[in-house]
Amino acid sequence: MTARDRSLAVLVAVLWGLNFLAVRVGLDHFPPFFLAALRYLVLAVPVILFVPRPKVPLRWLLGYGLGFGVAQFGLLFLAIEQGMPSGLASVVVQASAPFTVLLGALLLRERVSGRQLAGIGMAVAGMVVIAVDRARTAPLLPLVLTVLAALGWAVGNLASRQAKPEYPLRFALWMAVIPPLPLLTLSAVMEGPATGWRALGSAFGPDGWPGLVALVYIAVLGSVVGSGIWTALLKRYPAGVVAPFSMLVPVVGLAGAWLALDERPTGWAVAGGAVVVAGVLLGTGWLPRFARERMAAPRVPEGGGERPADTQTAGSTGASQETKRS
Repeated sequence: MTARDRSLAVLVAVLWGLNFLAVRVGLDHFPPFFLAALRYLVLAVPVILFVPRPKVPLRWLLGYGLGFGVAQFGLLFLAIEQGMPSGLASVVVQASAPFTVLLGALLLRERVSGRQLAGIGMAVAGMVVIAVDRARTAPLLPLVLTVLAALGWAVGNLASRQAKPEYPLRFALWMAVIPPLPLLTLSAVMEGPATGWRALGSAFGPDGWPGLVALVYIAVLGSVVGSGIWTALLKRYPAGVVAPFSMLVPVVGLAGAWLALDERPTGWAVAGGAVVVAGVLLGTGWLPRFARERMAAPRVPEGGGERPADTQTAGSTGASQETKRS
């Protein structure tokens, strides 16, 4: 991977990590289901007008929209509104990765390796640590909602995998057409038919601009820009090269919430979050590959001087292979 593309991958992680802060700001101005609906409504109109519909079965497009859009973001926004710290939410929602593996095994009869089971076990152990820590100081409902949001993300992942879209970005954009109506219905039933619309009207007043800025960030930078760059990187490189950069998202989310919102996670919460992230990395196979590459890397002899000829050859061969992989 080139230095430029590594920088782009880090930029996406920063955009997605700060997205949790934008959600927290947005929820100070809009009710959660209505904010989630606005997130997609802003995208849905131009998508319908200017983006060709992807040639995939409608059921998989609906499954992706309902899982990734309605379940994940509706429940995530509700969890943060109910008191889930936005930084901690950015960690717990990473549980979507082990959930995807488990659902793939249960529903699609995909084989689960021992390494994946170990990663799932680590992620579950990390979430148990976070749950126990939360139970001592705060209600568990926001954490449960965040875990269910991760499960919704996993359902969307399976629908996306089954769809096998020829143009992934077009498929991701058209997904935005699905969530607005279900989310607006949930908002009307649970938040009141006019509550969200009144909040939208007041957002155009002198004190409402932070809510509008947060909405634009969530819809444009967090969705279109971030997903567009990420999709382009996945076209150039194997998923195993790109995916580990997503583990920077909870790091950015925790750090940003600490600095901007004064959310100070406990030591146990940080430890549990680290175990969750490590479990996700182990389950996706990145940690074993990283260890193998470190072990295979040529070492410079102590005392300086040139390396033996066979070591130089091995190093140049490894560099050549890395160039091909990149």
